[in-house]
Amino acid sequence: MKFNRSALAATCLAAALGFSATASAEMTKMVGGAAMYPSKNIIQNAVNSKDNTTLVAAVKAAGLVDTLEGAGPFTVFAPTNKAFNKLPTGTVENLLKPENKGALTGVLTYHVLPGHITGKDLASAIKQGGGEATFKSVQGEPLVFSEKGKAFEITDSKGRTARIIIADVMQSNGVIHVIDEVLLP
Repeated sequence: MKFNRSALAATCLAAALGFSATASAEMTKMVGGAAMYPSKNIIQNAVNSKDNTTLVAAVKAAGLVDTLEGAGPFTVFAPTNKAFNKLPTGTVENLLKPENKGALTGVLTYHVLPGHITGKDLASAIKQGGGEATFKSVQGEPLVFSEKGKAFEITDSKGRTARIIIADVMQSNGVIHVIDEVLLP
């Protein structure tokens, strides 16, 4: 039996390109070195990001995994590990203790808005609000959004400001915006 090397090479290349095109067509963004896919939910994507391991550990400790795997839609402002490291020494460790589950849940749900809110939605709301837009978090307290240059800023109830550093990471049950600070109610 003779092999046609050209045909075999073309078939292998087509298969490789076909797989590559499918994967990249679904991929929305890279976060923490991992592809984020819109067909996966918030948790399925977040667990793959090496930049959000502290957030994932906190979500698990607070018992919010099932919620964030649910239908949603949710808009999550996901602090990076670097953002958590900016908190005073011992803050994260203290929040992760079982006896502080309520406080941890409050901090985490302060990073979530009900609904599917994209960067375009934020820009529109900010424009309609004359430079600011206020949204009520799932935790219950407001977050104030503004635009600084081409970036969105979020101000929490303590006056801390976070920037969205990666916007519009689409999920099957909402959208994630990666931020550079932890918001505190």
